[in-house]
Amino acid sequence: EKLTSNPLMGILVGTLITTAVQSSSATTVMVVGFVNAGMMSLNQAVWIIMGANVGKTTTGLLIALDVGALAPVVAFIGVALMVFVKKPKLQHIGQLLAGLGILFIGMDMMSASMEPLRDVPAFVQMMATLSNPILGITFGALFTALIQSSAASIGILQTLAATGAVEFSASVYILFGQNIGTCITAVLAALGTSRNAKRATCIHLLFNIIGTVVFTIAVMLFPIIP
Repeated sequence: EKLTSNPLMGILVGTLITTAVQSSSATTVMVVGFVNAGMMSLNQAVWIIMGANVGKTTTGLLIALDVGALAPVVAFIGVALMVFVKKPKLQHIGQLLAGLGILFIGMDMMSASMEPLRDVPAFVQMMATLSNPILGITFGALFTALIQSSAASIGILQTLAATGAVEFSASVYILFGQNIGTCITAVLAALGTSRNAKRATCIHLLFNIIGTVVFTIAVMLFPIIP
């Protein structure tokens, strides 16, 4: 209650939790559960949901900064803490570091394995059609809804863009769609819950849809992307 007493604190809490667990879906589902149980008001939930949408960008930022070279070191430190340290707190930190390290090692492997796709005509042709805003947003939303992880789908998109398999102009619209697709987990979690819990999910969905509409219009009207 103290942590979500004002909007800025709520956004900060949502951002930090999502950064720690690397999943906005997990944060949003927890919030929907808290609202459903009466442990959190709808007003408090709104700010945490907004913070969760900020926090989920950290995975993409880390991938973009190319921290893959440090990934084995981070994973090793994490495993060492898990195996050799007896304090539960440090073991949890070790699990977090090991998970992050393995995630970025996987992204590097994925990048190497996807590089040949840019030479496959059928794949290149399919990706070219996604420069159309509606097709790109729809594809991004459906793909993310299917795997139920915006962090994973954005990581895959960044990998494809880095290898040149996807044009930047197409990747922008796919990215917008991914932000809508990630809401599917919260929508499923809200089934059979209270009215306020459903409202929290609707706010999460509307936040991402409105953001997508605004930025799509901005990209189409202004020379933001080359």
